[in-house]
Amino acid sequence: MHTTIDVTGTSGISYAQTLRGSLLPAPDKATEHLSRRFPTTSWSLIATAGRDASASADALGALCTAYWMPVYAFIRRKRYSPEESEDLSQAFFARMLEHGTLLEARRERGRFRSFLLASVTHFLANEWDRSQTRKRGGDYTTLPFDFESGEEKYHREPYHELTPEVLFARQWATALLDRVLGGVSDEYARRGRGAQFEILKAFLTGDQDRGEYRKVAEELGMSDAAVRTAVHRLRHRYGELLRLEIAATVVDAEEVDDEIRFLLAALGRA
Repeated sequence: MHTTIDVTGTSGISYAQTLRGSLLPAPDKATEHLSRRFPTTSWSLIATAGRDASASADALGALCTAYWMPVYAFIRRKRYSPEESEDLSQAFFARMLEHGTLLEARRERGRFRSFLLASVTHFLANEWDRSQTRKRGGDYTTLPFDFESGEEKYHREPYHELTPEVLFARQWATALLDRVLGGVSDEYARRGRGAQFEILKAFLTGDQDRGEYRKVAEELGMSDAAVRTAVHRLRHRYGELLRLEIAATVVDAEEVDDEIRFLLAALGRA
């Protein structure tokens, strides 16, 4: 489910504050860990497709599934109807997956976000098989995208005030942060702490002000100090997973901090 992101609120810790905290230099051990893990991330696999085409194709499929919404929103903002946007999105991603469009990517092509935007722009400009995409159930592989939910998300944005490119950036940032929050949620659930996470996540999303620590402590049957420690650990883990998720969309580990800055700027636009 889509998470409403508070980037301007003063209560609690907002996503923007969490992101700013993630901009701080990482401890040496964390940096080394990211560097060791980095070669196996999704976009770096695609960008070096010649080494393992099968793994690259799997990585591409995972990235497309994770980040289809910004493409759909971009196409909608180009003044296509919901039905046309759904068909064009399906055709765009099917073309990439079936014909290996992105497997031709190389390091100089940059970040997956930038490559995806350039690719869909080129796709629309050349009106690739548009006559086919307008036929419901055209000759292409359909992908399991929740377009009904995507249309709802599209209308939550002040889309009439945004260019397609800015809307793409905002939706990209939202999709990435939702994936990170979902990853933390899954970790807590596996440890049998799902209910605790549902309460503590308010300190991440900005829905809880700091004066509520005592109330949360009573609800969880914990001391005030224990809640503060739990929140600190939650924020720390969120920051770790944020950096790893971003690493899956860039080629070089050194680009992670720049991408966090991009997320802040994208979420700050209206």
